[in-house]
Amino acid sequence: MQDRTYDGRDVVVVTGAGGMGSAIARRLGSGRTLILADASPEQLDRVVDEMSAEGYAVRGVLTDVSDRASVEKLADIASGEGRLTAVVHTAGVAAATASARKIFEVDLLGTVYVIDAFEKVAVRGTSLVCVSSMAGHYASLSREDEAALATAPPEELLGLAAVTAVGDDSTSAYIVAKRANHVRVQAAALAWNQRGARVNTVSPGVISTAMSKAEADSDSNGHMLRMLEECGAGRMGTPGEIADAVAFLAGPQSLYITGTDLLVDGGQAGWIHWHMKRE
Repeated sequence: MQDRTYDGRDVVVVTGAGGMGSAIARRLGSGRTLILADASPEQLDRVVDEMSAEGYAVRGVLTDVSDRASVEKLADIASGEGRLTAVVHTAGVAAATASARKIFEVDLLGTVYVIDAFEKVAVRGTSLVCVSSMAGHYASLSREDEAALATAPPEELLGLAAVTAVGDDSTSAYIVAKRANHVRVQAAALAWNQRGARVNTVSPGVISTAMSKAEADSDSNGHMLRMLEECGAGRMGTPGEIADAVAFLAGPQSLYITGTDLLVDGGQAGWIHWHMKRE
């Protein structure tokens, strides 16, 4: 393919203006045109104002990732700003604060919309990193369920057996949605390769953000924080540590890495698989 040539700066897109998204935007945005997308106009305006004052060339685009047209509009805007270098999709909701339906609409469908919309405008060297979760590593799905989640058209996803079986269980919905992120990216890697581009996921563990605080506050037994101690990590991760992992996958040191997941959880998933005592 012949890439378009631009006179302006490279472009970085970050969806989600929360703690993790803001850290990633600051890590990747220097010297580039930064497009920050979020569904909350108040949060978006606040972060754009802060980063503009810090010297970033940042533009806010109000975006609902659960709306395909909204995501496609974001991709069109980004591709018109310059050479699309990196796209980082952090926008999502958590089991502690959202219904199962909302989780599937945002965390599952939203990720599919981002993968599909930005694949159409990707150029040679573009890297998409979708922020998933270590929760995806806990899923126990059949090969047939994973194949369907990986390849079904977006309009069919919410009717799949793996999705409907969850019912109203937000935690199960979150686990299934995050595993779907993993397998969807695996399946999408071929199309991205054919454009000279790459797509991966990062799966954070417990990271010190407002979303994690909401989950910890809803955990009356202190289970989440206790697991961090028992697995040996002894602390939450920081948004900056996720930003570093994303920067690696978005940068030139990882040109042969695509269609895979980078687990950044302080060893918690390994502890759960091999050491946690089952009651």
